Amino acid sequence: MNQRLLMIEDDQRLAGMVVTYLGQNGFDVQHAASAREGLDKLKDSPVSGAFSIILLDLMLPDADGLDVCKQIRSQGGAIANTPVIMLTARGEPMDKVVGLELGADDYLAKPFEPRELLARLRALLRRQQATAIASSSAARVLRFGRLEINLDARTVKLDGQDRPLTAYQFNLLAAMAERAGHVLSREQLLDALKGEALDAFDRSIDVHIGRLRTVIEDDPKQPKRIITVRGAGYVFAKVQDA
Repeated sequence: MNQRLLMIEDDQRLAGMVVTYLGQNGFDVQHAASAREGLDKLKDSPVSGAFSIILLDLMLPDADGLDVCKQIRSQGGAIANTPVIMLTARGEPMDKVVGLELGADDYLAKPFEPRELLARLRALLRRQQATAIASSSAARVLRFGRLEINLDARTVKLDGQDRPLTAYQFNLLAAMAERAGHVLSREQLLDALKGEALDAFDRSIDVHIGRLRTVIEDDPKQPKRIITVRGAGYVFAKVQDA
């Protein structure tokens, strides 16, 4: 599917060239000849389809491009996070600095080669994709009040301080934390830990629970995180430090 771009540019000749060239290279470019028209198209984008990138002229007939960039960044939701490439005939370094400080992602001085614009667009989209992948693969962290369990890093912190656990203890804690609020029998816990070197006698779970409590409870004798349910098993408290 083509990437959808918004070009806010009052130079009709330049806009026509960019729309045609980028259209031939897999982009759907919507053109606005003024700041007002561009902002209106952005406001309509949740309905008509979001823009991947905004090409913004610095010198518009009804507003300064820097002010438009500032307005875009002040919008709510996805609009505020849309990447902006500024286009300008002014080559003043300060314009570039101010533009970047206001939230522009890139800056291209006129006249420019269409191929250079295309290269910058593709580079920006690659960075977006890499950021999205990094965000989606971010470490899975479970937080329960003052307790933090990082499932990927396999670390446990209480009040920001590391609480060392053996591999088996961590796996047992993670199995309960991922099912917080549910009573788990010894058999269910053993089943969740398949593949571990387990004792045949299921009461070994009780021993490991006791060790866990000495690490993560404020008072192991009066546990508030790992609670015993007589005759049923254990429950990891969903709400802690309330």
